[in-house]
Amino acid sequence: MFFDISPLEMVVLVVLAVVIFGPDKLPKLVQDAMGIIRKIREFSDSAKEDIRKELGPEYQDFEFQDLNPKTFVRKQMQRHGDEFGLGDIQELKNGFTRDASDAAAAVKSVRNDPLGQVAAEGNGTPAAPAAPATAATPDERPPYDLEAT
Repeated sequence: MFFDISPLEMVVLVVLAVVIFGPDKLPKLVQDAMGIIRKIREFSDSAKEDIRKELGPEYQDFEFQDLNPKTFVRKQMQRHGDEFGLGDIQELKNGFTRDASDAAAAVKSVRNDPLGQVAAEGNGTPAAPAAPATAATPDERPPYDLEAT
């Protein structure tokens, strides 16, 4: 809802404010808070206008949202992607989607063939089945592989 506060928490905060400040002082307190917020917003807007004016005409299309790295990179990729040999963003997205779907299909084929009967790459013959695992007794410790750690 508002700053990730649930409606129940908002009700509790309002009740606490009424109890702490009293119903007669609460409207004045809310009015003062709104005045402070209005002043801060005016100050921020005037600062933005001053910055735009000082930057000059070559930065007329400058937006403060561009200072967010994610937005800045996206905008630069759309503008200058061909200069760096990156091509169109949509082509990149399609390539990643295609690679992900190929990887998902490979994982699915391995899941459907748990014994390793999937054809080996290149020659089309089935791979050798995996050696059956020996069951360890409850008192026996499994073998320790030094290279696994």
